[in-house]
Amino acid sequence: MLNQKDYDYELPEERIAKYPLERRDASKLLVYRHGEISDARFADIADLLPEGALLVRNNTKVIRARLKFAKATGAVIEIFCLEPLEPAEVEQAFVARGHAVWKCIVGNSKRWKEGKITCRIESSGLVISATRLSADGNTSVIRFDWDPQDETFAQVIEAAGVIPIPPYLNRDTEAIDDTRYQTVYSLHKGSVAAPTAGLHFTPEVLRRVEERGHEIVNVTLHVGAGTFKPVQTANVEDHVMHTEHIVVEADVIRRLAARDGGIVAVGTTSVRTLESLYWLGVLILEGKSIDEGLLQWDAYHLPQGYTPRRAISALADYLDGHGLQELHSQTQIMIMPGYKFRLVDALITNFHQPHSTLLLLIGAFVGMDWKKIYRHALDSGYRFLSYGDSSLLMP
Repeated sequence: MLNQKDYDYELPEERIAKYPLERRDASKLLVYRHGEISDARFADIADLLPEGALLVRNNTKVIRARLKFAKATGAVIEIFCLEPLEPAEVEQAFVARGHAVWKCIVGNSKRWKEGKITCRIESSGLVISATRLSADGNTSVIRFDWDPQDETFAQVIEAAGVIPIPPYLNRDTEAIDDTRYQTVYSLHKGSVAAPTAGLHFTPEVLRRVEERGHEIVNVTLHVGAGTFKPVQTANVEDHVMHTEHIVVEADVIRRLAARDGGIVAVGTTSVRTLESLYWLGVLILEGKSIDEGLLQWDAYHLPQGYTPRRAISALADYLDGHGLQELHSQTQIMIMPGYKFRLVDALITNFHQPHSTLLLLIGAFVGMDWKKIYRHALDSGYRFLSYGDSSLLMP
């Protein structure tokens, strides 16, 4: 039994970075290399990466997922869009016109018994209505309709929504979050939370990374709200992991298959994507379907002996055989202590919440040294969580 109490630490409120620094790359960088810790600046990360590294970053883009509606009574209902249901494909959901159905969290839900609620954007004349179709626990299925109907859902939320900053910041979204809660390389809309390890990169830092002979490739994992859900069960293995959608180009998969080490993941979302690719390849090698993506415990129940090159090559061959230029899949993988990493050799990541699945992933990557790393960060004035400082972990 893996006890969640073993992945707890005291995080003082004043150590949570409520706002980003003026410069993205001005953050501190904790460097953990083979058990030793040193301090650096993120601006210098190009000089600290393993020789000839392949940097894998998540180019998802945070959507304006929070929408506010006012009832005739004056009550304000906030709807937080989690994932699309009709159309279910992320890309199709954002180009839907006239209406769409999403799984959502509803704030002030008790004040919305039934009926349709509306929101009007005066500057554009856009009128949006929401109808609750069903509710299950803390989530609801919401149908959105809007006029003019030729607007896409992406245009609707861009006009009416706000960026959903993390709840632990304990503040409302502000103008600075529109740009700073996105990576400079964000591209594909679909996340309700940022892949925060990438927030430190600037175009200049990325240019220096390539000038030092390192390569950069993109993957896409659309981050769900489940990333903020703490592990509340005493036994970590009783925690139900959320599902997230991934998209990876076939060319990137081929490049990963050709590598012999030196893969650096930018953030835990890139880790989850990379390790999921390996296990999807194993599923193929075992003659199993990958239609459902990777389930929570597949990585622990499948055969463990395939090499990374063989598994990733099998996935690339599968795409070629089906005439696909990119992989569209989903993953529920839960990476916790005891997991053996197949592709990721180094990790760039921020400092995470106690009792979180993200901290469990760090514990899996560096072992119990996570306590030493976090103690050093706390003692040395590092800023924590989404807008906080960074670390480069090289076990």
